[in-house]
Amino acid sequence: MGMISEFKEFIAKGNAMDLAVGVIIGAAFGAIVNSLVSDVITPALLNPALKAAQVENLAELKTDGGILYGKFLAAVISFLVIAFVIFIMVKGLNSMKKKEEAAPAAPAGPTQEELLTQIRDLLKK
Repeated sequence: MGMISEFKEFIAKGNAMDLAVGVIIGAAFGAIVNSLVSDVITPALLNPALKAAQVENLAELKTDGGILYGKFLAAVISFLVIAFVIFIMVKGLNSMKKKEEAAPAAPAGPTQEELLTQIRDLLKK
């Protein structure tokens, strides 16, 4: 069994794939939560008077505690892209598994009854 086929078998196992998907999706979702807290919730709680202020650039907005909806939206889009790529990978692996399972079995030989019948016929001769 070559190293590539062993690796293929390891990857195809449900446990390894489920763990990998969980780690990747968890990390991507963690980025959404961090962005929500640091870019949306915290600024909204700390500086409600921002609406009255006139802000000219993003750096000034960040120091003034402005709500950065764009950064949060970027984190959500990034998560959706990562989740979609993972979906495509898992779907591809599942179709590979199905093809391996659907491979035709070796042609079956004669049944036990057929063999016994042949032996009986040979003994009669």
